[in-house]
Amino acid sequence: MLLDDFFTLVWLIFIGLLILAVFALVHAALQREDAFRAADKQTKPFWLVILGVTVAVHLFVPGMLILKLIGAIATIVYLVDVRPAVRAVTGGGGRGRGGWSSSDGPYGPYNGNR
Repeated sequence: MLLDDFFTLVWLIFIGLLILAVFALVHAALQREDAFRAADKQTKPFWLVILGVTVAVHLFVPGMLILKLIGAIATIVYLVDVRPAVRAVTGGGGRGRGGWSSSDGPYGPYNGNR
């Protein structure tokens, strides 16, 4: 009984990690390639390969816990580091706060001494 609950919990965690990896893969595929370079991150093909392999391992390779954990770490790195940087470069800051502008300085927008 307790062991069944444990395996159900582990299965739900892996399903959640798969959903996150698919979300990250779709997000990476929809972004412009130059946005990754502008954000000073790895290239778009690099992230597409890493996230694609992660999704494939989750779907098609039973077992291999270490590969799934490595993929989970890569997915988390993409979601918490790369995705916000790419969104800032592309102007997708979102939620009504406005986005990043090329004329923004460290203390706000630069107005050219006007």
